Amino acid sequence: MGEVTVLTKATSRSRSLRTTIPIGIVKQFNLSVGDKLSWEIRAEGGDLIIVVKPLKNRG
Repeated sequence: MGEVTVLTKATSRSRSLRTTIPIGIVKQFNLSVGDKLSWEIRAEGGDLIIVVKPLKNRG
């Protein structure tokens, strides 16, 4: 099944949700505070597919 995380409210007044990126993924992609993630969302065969890609600064 892979990693499982829990959604929580982003802020008390927001309708947005947040989750934690598991440490294995953080290490594999060398993610740091402030890094940006690109989210691609699509329906495929009745399932919701979410592809998240790190956007690293080049230079």
